[in-house]
Amino acid sequence: MRVAIVVGAVLVLAGTARGADAEHGKQLFKACAACHSDKPGNKIGPSLAGVVGRKAGALEDFRYSPAMQKSGLTWDEANLRDYITDPQAKVKGNRMPFAGLKKPADADDVIAYLKTLQ
Repeated sequence: MRVAIVVGAVLVLAGTARGADAEHGKQLFKACAACHSDKPGNKIGPSLAGVVGRKAGALEDFRYSPAMQKSGLTWDEANLRDYITDPQAKVKGNRMPFAGLKKPADADDVIAYLKTLQ
């Protein structure tokens, strides 16, 4: 009986576990594309091509806010997640006029898509 309960619980948890979906992230990125390119070359905002692993404020051909230049961040998954969900909380005084993604799964999906842009 106990084995059946444990197996059932594992199956329920496995059914709710979800990996990040880069294709969904690509769809969500369309909102970002108003300001950011997914290819080299900046728009209103800096290009996000190769952003994963890049130091914040590092593109020489983009004028970053002083807050971003001084942030000392490297765009790993944790920093991207924090920034994508609440940009002003992560880097106070940055110039990005975006309130943030409210669903953690959406942030994970966007990050999965950004990882494909290396």
